[in-house]
Amino acid sequence: MMEVLKSAHFPTVRAWVEGWVISRGTPEPVREPWGLRVDVGLPGHVARHIVAAPTPEILRHLTGTLTVAGTWLKLCGPAQAVVPHLPPGWDVKDPEFMMTAALVREPARPAPPGYHLAVTTRAGVTAVRLLTTAGEVAARGQFAVAGATAVVDRVETGDGHRRRGLGTAVMRTIAATAAAKGARTGVLVATAQGQALYSTLGWSLHTPVTAAVLTSR
Repeated sequence: MMEVLKSAHFPTVRAWVEGWVISRGTPEPVREPWGLRVDVGLPGHVARHIVAAPTPEILRHLTGTLTVAGTWLKLCGPAQAVVPHLPPGWDVKDPEFMMTAALVREPARPAPPGYHLAVTTRAGVTAVRLLTTAGEVAARGQFAVAGATAVVDRVETGDGHRRRGLGTAVMRTIAATAAAKGARTGVLVATAQGQALYSTLGWSLHTPVTAAVLTSR
């Protein structure tokens, strides 16, 4: 049995996973010697294994023992550092970026012209939506608080509503609402496009993330 690795990334990664499972309504994460496991239980996403400090030894262990298609690896490191250790059958996804930000309580800001803001909380998940006058969801995002960390999830802007500042409005509302709920830090995992937006809002890169899914053995 491998020893648990002490990684500077692990507290932030653990907070992200703990908030993610609340946001997605999955079972609680299970601590493993090399990181965390979430049994998602969905087609194409059976489970995910999150490794804060992937080493060749850990990757050999995981890829040698995981056999179920639809099993995911979330590896804290750039693709060039981990992909050479993944055998055939693992489909590597586009680069991702774990980002963090300090959260500060701010006065509510008005929604962009032509939209109105809706903020609702259910089962520990707070959803922020920007709606058109016809009630269409133009942009949205959500977060769940784990300890003092707000985990931001599922931020998106609909086709036909982009480049209007809606993503910025959603993120600022999420940050202010989370701070009002007692969260001091925010964490999220972004695409390259999302990273560009979040960087302008004060979010900083914590670690690159490489995602891979087992498609065959």
